[in-house]
Amino acid sequence: MVLPPLPDFHALAVLGLTTVALFLFSRRKTPLETSSLLILLALTVGFELFPYQTGGKIFQAVDFFYGFGNEALIAVCALMIAGQGILRTGSLDPLGRLLARVWKKSPSISFLLTLIIGAFISAFINNVPVVVLLLPVLISVSLKTDSPASSILMPMGFSTLLGGTATTIGTSTNLLVVAVASEMGLKRIEMFDFVLPATIAGGIGIFYLWQIAPRIIPKIEITLTDSSPRIFTAHLEVTEGSPLEGSPLSRAYELSDGAMKVSAIERGEGKPIYLHPGAILQAGDHLVINDTPDQLKEFERILHGTLYPVGSVVPYDAKHPFEATDQQIVEIVIYQGSPLNGTTLKKYHFTERTGMTPLAIHRSGKKLKRYLDKISDIKLELGDILLVQGPRQKISELKQNTKVLVLDSTMDLPYSRKAHLAMGIMLGIILTAAFGVLPIAISATCGALFMILTQCINWRDATRALNVQVILIVVTSLALGKAMIITGGADFLGKLFVLISGNAPAAVCISGLMLLMAVFTNIISNNATAVIGTPIALSIAQQLNLQPEPFVLAVLFGANMSFATPMAYKTNLLVMNAGEYSFTDFLKVGTPLVVIMWITLSILLPMIYL
Repeated sequence: MVLPPLPDFHALAVLGLTTVALFLFSRRKTPLETSSLLILLALTVGFELFPYQTGGKIFQAVDFFYGFGNEALIAVCALMIAGQGILRTGSLDPLGRLLARVWKKSPSISFLLTLIIGAFISAFINNVPVVVLLLPVLISVSLKTDSPASSILMPMGFSTLLGGTATTIGTSTNLLVVAVASEMGLKRIEMFDFVLPATIAGGIGIFYLWQIAPRIIPKIEITLTDSSPRIFTAHLEVTEGSPLEGSPLSRAYELSDGAMKVSAIERGEGKPIYLHPGAILQAGDHLVINDTPDQLKEFERILHGTLYPVGSVVPYDAKHPFEATDQQIVEIVIYQGSPLNGTTLKKYHFTERTGMTPLAIHRSGKKLKRYLDKISDIKLELGDILLVQGPRQKISELKQNTKVLVLDSTMDLPYSRKAHLAMGIMLGIILTAAFGVLPIAISATCGALFMILTQCINWRDATRALNVQVILIVVTSLALGKAMIITGGADFLGKLFVLISGNAPAAVCISGLMLLMAVFTNIISNNATAVIGTPIALSIAQQLNLQPEPFVLAVLFGANMSFATPMAYKTNLLVMNAGEYSFTDFLKVGTPLVVIMWITLSILLPMIYL
């Protein structure tokens, strides 16, 4: 075996820096943002101090910053903003309620349906909001069915990773591989070009997650915690046109899947009626309910009611009290010396003074003596906690008010009336890119702008959606890939790979490359693995005189096999925290899935593309 000649000093330095990058990216004590910026600056400073000549010209070190304007990064950022619009408007909430309802009838089929739906949505939307949506649904199901949540949370998280491999916009990893390959001269890979092998392999993977994974996952008794466990007493008014108008009380129980508990019904001020499941409700009736803040707001959305009794307070906007965007709910406590202690909200003119609407009240360890009273008429006591709603600005002002104490439990409310609009915008992004009307970078940016112009999100939401870690790792990975290409480092590694593989068939080379990427992605960043691996893949294909597509896809699929370790992907960490899994649990369940996907795709890629 004769080793290929060593490349020049710059190529060796880049390969050494790449090794350092892989080491830094695998260290959990060093923030990924810091490691990325360090590598990026090392490249630029090094090439500036030691100029490199290529094609008869001096390479400009500042060109390594081109990643900040790369279309892949633009697309990733725009898709993050558009995904935030889906999350912020609660567009996927009806899906969560549907899954929870279906689960009662057939847990096994519902589990399979959850895995398929999670994978399908993740092919077009970042899987983080999908996992955030499904986690509470599955935990709630586990409580109601008395089954361990640990058996279903990890498979759900992995299913979203499988779905993300099916399209070019499924993950930032896919976008990066496509972008780098395109820059190196490969014909641009379109959105659904590799959906066939992804779907076949993903289908086999989902069967494993459905039938086998739950049997090998340890039964973990998770300690469920609630960030806002206080139970509040509230009035929910039946409004005109509500699905409850003219229906029996049992209809409310049915629509809320039995989650809502009504302690009384009031028809007219201070006039209770008989509490019975068959009681016919009328517009204007008040249902007295007791639950947590998020559940109260969920009941309000499902039943199309309102949590403030009409006439009990004067809202800050009498015509459209809750239509303003940027709404939040917050808890405030009545403390010693507060002017609210010993008086009522009506006498204090709370709404007029603060611009906030009271929704419910919590009195620790006590039952309200007059639970039918409107919230504004209840005499407040020391230690009472009020649940109030209003615009973010009003809540900020309330926090500066020394007359009340605002607890650190603020919760953003979804702009639910914009849900259909946000979903329409996301579909527009997907369809215009899928049919080649616009490149994904342009269609996603247009979609992000439409999300803001239509007030599905505001600029604050948009900036919060952007992830600095993702941005820096993308830019640094692109810079490393460019450095490896121009210095010949990628070509050297390609020759080395071909030399090691000997005269092995092309299918074996593709399989070996994919396995190498799968190992890397579970140790370092999947984005770094993808961008570093792509130029190597193209070099291997060129030396073997074969079509480059299967080699590039081997990198893409291998870099997405982030199943074996919790730090391989951010959704793994979310699932690990919720299910209280250990590192060993991920190895036990994720490693077989990596092997299944590797073997399946090792067969499919050569069969389809060679």
